[in-house]
Amino acid sequence: MKHLKKFHKAPMRVIRLNKTHIKIKFRRSMLALKCALAQEKAETKEMFVIYSKAARGKADKADVAIANAQFFDILKGLGLGVFAILPFAPITIPILVKLADLVGVDLLPSAFNQLLSKKKKHNKK
Repeated sequence: MKHLKKFHKAPMRVIRLNKTHIKIKFRRSMLALKCALAQEKAETKEMFVIYSKAARGKADKADVAIANAQFFDILKGLGLGVFAILPFAPITIPILVKLADLVGVDLLPSAFNQLLSKKKKHNKK
């Protein structure tokens, strides 16, 4: 049986296809991350504009509430940044996010929560 695997091309093709699939999946996840970071950037710029209006006394209470929500999103991201510098961060951060989700605590910024909800809907289909 071992000799047949050496002459048969299918295992090599499967390996190539798996590599291609992994590359495509990685690219998609990086593009999704890029979109989430771009959304956070736009929301942060909007937050600064609202805070500058509020400093001049021209902002509504609803706008200030939106800016405060974005400020808390930034603080959430900074909190996760602390865990990013620790050893074993690729292991600890997903565990923390999963545990927080089980407990009912929102640990990720809003753009990343929307990203995860899209993934969950896509995986259910």
